[in-house]
Amino acid sequence: MKPEVVTIGLGYIGLPTSALIASKSTYVLGVDINQEIVDTVNDGKIHIVEPDLDKVVSKAVANGYLKASTIAIEADIYLIVVPTPFKGNYEPDISLVEAATNGILPLLKKGDLFIIESTSPIGTTEKIQELIFQSRPELEGEIYIAYCPERVLPGNVMYELV
Repeated sequence: MKPEVVTIGLGYIGLPTSALIASKSTYVLGVDINQEIVDTVNDGKIHIVEPDLDKVVSKAVANGYLKASTIAIEADIYLIVVPTPFKGNYEPDISLVEAATNGILPLLKKGDLFIIESTSPIGTTEKIQELIFQSRPELEGEIYIAYCPERVLPGNVMYELV
């Protein structure tokens, strides 16, 4: 089954977000570069500590709505949920957001929704938009791009996402 949503990053925000979306009978493919994380999720288990997440992931995987992979495939909605660590002088490093975007560039098509959920500095959405349209100028005005940073507390993520 073709996923409706592809989530890039299955960490502390990406996995709960993917599981929550999948719990609403929406097909989600969670993508991560770590094969162990992919295997754990595909076994219906979790690799992080977060109350209630294990039940939601287990059920979503068992029902076929959540799968994990190291490779993204075509969908209608893409969520970028990767870390944005600091470089020297407390400058945010958006290289992982750029890498995740580059990874799905060939998959984007007219009408798609592209959401940056990674916490990012002001101007990141515009930079990523430029990156997309430089590589895929035919998509300008044809896809939707949004920024929706996560704002949740560890230990309460599932509740706060709902």
